[in-house]
Amino acid sequence: MAGSEFRSGVPDNWFVDPVKLGVPGVRRPVDGEDPLSWQTDALCAQTDPEAFFPEKGGSTRDAKRICTSCEVRGKCLDYALQNDERFGIWGGLSERERRKLKRRAV
Repeated sequence: MAGSEFRSGVPDNWFVDPVKLGVPGVRRPVDGEDPLSWQTDALCAQTDPEAFFPEKGGSTRDAKRICTSCEVRGKCLDYALQNDERFGIWGGLSERERRKLKRRAV
């Protein structure tokens, strides 16, 4: 390989700006911010996504416990309700719980 590409076995482009990765607490607010920018602050983005999309009949307990301390839980639930998310735990609620919530609101 070319000598300029690697130094001591480390690629020159090894560093990725955490702001570009959306690391929670590091993101800078932007005017006219993306409506999904709340996802970068979501605790689920830092955990195993399989917990939030369990197999049919699988436990939702771990995902819901994470949601209880998530600062963007309300935005997450709003997104799921507005976009008719049919799978997974969103805003601390399962798809069945979101359906019940929508029916009560009508």
